[in-house]
Amino acid sequence: MPQTPIDRRRVHELTEREQKRLADRTRESDAMYQRARSVLSGGVASSYQVREPWPIYLVDGSGPHVRDVSGNQMWDFHNGFGSMIQGHAHPAIGRAIADRYSLGTHFAAPTEDAVIVAEELQRRWGLPQWRYTNSGSEATMDAIRIARAYTGRDTVLKIFGGYHGHHDAVMVSIPGEHDDIGAPDHLASLPYGAGIPSATVNLTVAVPYNDVEATERCIERLVEEGRTPACFILEPVVMNMRIIPPADGYLEAVRTLTRRHGIVLIFDEVKTGLCVAAGGATERFGVVPDLVTLAKALGGGLPMGAIGGSEDVMSVVESGAVFQVGTYNGNPLATAAARASLQQVLTPDAYTRLEEVNRRLTNACDEVIKKYALPAYTVGLGAKGCVTFSPRPITDFRSFHAHRDTELSQLFWLYTFNRGIYTTPNRDQEWTLSVAHDEEAVDSYAAVFEEMAAALRS
Repeated sequence: MPQTPIDRRRVHELTEREQKRLADRTRESDAMYQRARSVLSGGVASSYQVREPWPIYLVDGSGPHVRDVSGNQMWDFHNGFGSMIQGHAHPAIGRAIADRYSLGTHFAAPTEDAVIVAEELQRRWGLPQWRYTNSGSEATMDAIRIARAYTGRDTVLKIFGGYHGHHDAVMVSIPGEHDDIGAPDHLASLPYGAGIPSATVNLTVAVPYNDVEATERCIERLVEEGRTPACFILEPVVMNMRIIPPADGYLEAVRTLTRRHGIVLIFDEVKTGLCVAAGGATERFGVVPDLVTLAKALGGGLPMGAIGGSEDVMSVVESGAVFQVGTYNGNPLATAAARASLQQVLTPDAYTRLEEVNRRLTNACDEVIKKYALPAYTVGLGAKGCVTFSPRPITDFRSFHAHRDTELSQLFWLYTFNRGIYTTPNRDQEWTLSVAHDEEAVDSYAAVFEEMAAALRS
């Protein structure tokens, strides 16, 4: 059945109804918000936790479930922005943390678990040298510094619309209401929010995702201007403009292009690492970068990041030329949790199971889209997936900006929350499954999707 337009009056009517229902279900979060805003800026610990009219405050999580302060228990498809692929309170990780706690939780000195985790990451990613950080932002920040030191250059190349953390060098050309962003090979460098120096913004140049020709022309221009990039940082699968997979041959072409110009290729796998495959997108697509950055799922629920790289590029760290430092880097509690996660939870059988469950969910959502002729499609990779409300595939920022449907995305979030499914507030409906999710969980998600689709067409 061909796609047919959605009645916008019906969308607005359902949204108003569901917003009232959600307000009634979350009165305790409202009360917590009134308390929190007197001590926390905006009532939250991070700007990405803001939600109007108030955030949803959680109390606990177990396996595939979370519970909010109003007592609503929900299937968790948010999973901490994709960090909790292990599920909440996994017993193997809990035992590792408890055992480590009695031995001391912080020394600012290396421990054996830091070595064990690095050995496993080396095996999975095929990159020989590793260092730790405490977040994805730190990992990408340090990776860019390493690339600059290795090449002796300053310019950073990134994807327009790509997100790589909240440090200045990459808070540039991120999704927003940008109507005129320039030609594909000469895109604008735009700060993301206030407080970012213009000098820093001008050092970061963006190119379109999935467009090798425009990227090559941009690099050639930068070379002529004496601004050859130190690095090209990108998510191999873009994860913040819904989910955009790489076009056939794109990553291979990027690898060839960066080698030709001596540009350090950085795969930001903070979101894809350990989630789309055991060795992340690097394993799934078979293209090995010079540097890779990890975080989120790596720590098994504790804050932890990592940088992996080739011996050549990481030599500037080994020699001491680059000070890659952090008091909590390789923290014993975090590395104990990561070790247990890698060895006992995120096993080959776990990834086989995740693929099966994700396939069941995407197939079910595809059936709903077909049955109700919705302008939408699905994407699923490992533990990651989404329903994308767009009449045509999104391949880069321009197509994302032109075709995203924020009204339908918001309505879907309201529908899911009000029916016992927790997904990421204020975001397009991406999901992260955990090893604890089963057929009942994904069937519940698909049933809510169908309920909304039927209401839209009624």
